[in-house]
Amino acid sequence: MDLKAQFEQAVTDSKTLSEKPSNDILLQLYALYKQGSVGDNNTEPPSNPFDFVAKAKHEAWDALKGKTQESAMQDYVALVKELQQSQH
Repeated sequence: MDLKAQFEQAVTDSKTLSEKPSNDILLQLYALYKQGSVGDNNTEPPSNPFDFVAKAKHEAWDALKGKTQESAMQDYVALVKELQQSQH
């Protein structure tokens, strides 16, 4: 299975985890997903200073700037596999 197919399978698998991951892990998954599927974050930060979730998501994705999409996909796949194994 090629990397893109593994990535897409991991995205599907991430939605069926038996336990909800911590907020830190969810942010990591979000950032890796965005970096893997879109690339570098070129969006403006959220304009509402009290939208803490959007701000955290933006910052998590922004922190991965420069990471290749392939590398982000590999990290995402590995993280989802790790989460699956820890829940069994």
